[in-house]
Amino acid sequence: MTTARRSGLKTIDITLIGMFVALMAIGANITTIFPFMMVGGVPITLQTFFCVLAGALLGSRLGAIAMSVYVLVGLIGAPVFAKFSGGFATVISPTFGFLLSFILAAYITGLIIEKNGGKASYVVATLIGMIINYVVGTNLMFMAYKMWAAAPEGFTYGMAWGWMMVPLPKDIFLAVCAGILAPRINIARKKTMSHQTKHA
Repeated sequence: MTTARRSGLKTIDITLIGMFVALMAIGANITTIFPFMMVGGVPITLQTFFCVLAGALLGSRLGAIAMSVYVLVGLIGAPVFAKFSGGFATVISPTFGFLLSFILAAYITGLIIEKNGGKASYVVATLIGMIINYVVGTNLMFMAYKMWAAAPEGFTYGMAWGWMMVPLPKDIFLAVCAGILAPRINIARKKTMSHQTKHA
């Protein structure tokens, strides 16, 4: 019996999980191409987009697994986090809370779609996933700066949220795009799989 079967994962599931791990790594390092996309130590990335897209396309379980694998791969040392960083020391980084939030955001995004199923629910779900990413990540970042990280002079809760207002319009737009694209991709994928089954 293969590892995939023991874990209840199909080969296509493992492939999609791997694909989103790679996309998250690419999205995390967009600042390498555009160094100016950094505000208050918080990189403006495409991770939120790929996170909610994973939940919308893979569902709650696989979406959360994909994000968990991404975080674990980074923690064991692979340079998949922002600025090609990685390693267990990342857990004390002020932005580690955003990484943890990806798991919950993908899960909730997928769960909402699974319980509703309509096209409108995709956009609602991806926006809620984005909100979870912001709320969890920003609050844990604030706690980290207050408890152990070297906070900027005059750092306040309002300042933490002020930093997040810069990437917010981008992430709202991309979350909506993910919500619009996901059902179309899912329909196309189902048609392809149905066609392959008929001709198998």
